[in-house]
Amino acid sequence: SSGINAEYGGPIAKKMIEVAAEEGSWVALQNVHLAGSWMPQLEKICEDFTPDKVNPNFRLWLTSYPSPKFPVTVLQNSVKMTNEPPTGLKANLYQSFTSDPVCDPKFFEGCPEKEVRFEKLLFSLCFFHAIVQERKKFGPIGWNIQYGFN
Repeated sequence: SSGINAEYGGPIAKKMIEVAAEEGSWVALQNVHLAGSWMPQLEKICEDFTPDKVNPNFRLWLTSYPSPKFPVTVLQNSVKMTNEPPTGLKANLYQSFTSDPVCDPKFFEGCPEKEVRFEKLLFSLCFFHAIVQERKKFGPIGWNIQYGFN
């Protein structure tokens, strides 16, 4: 995969969008906030969408962090979805264990004769992930302040 910028990834992304709009397929562009120089072209592409030019089955999915360079008109004419981590260790662990693929019993059959080790490793990984998610909300001080352990 290549990054989207005006010189390299931009023309590729534009062509993919044009073909999908005509055929009625879907396109997903990830991390478009990193392509600040390409945002004006994205805005122009989206402004040119009209019902007579675009197949009704066409979908354009964009993933992005909040960015001042992201075109306001694209945001205003889009359906927005957010995915935020749950608050608290318990809620975060619950989400980890009730999401695919972890909630699927077949997932655990991938390590025959090592189920106990696998379950301990999985719990450790999910617990570490939950801790990182919780500490992230404190920003840089979340990891840089020494705490006294008694």
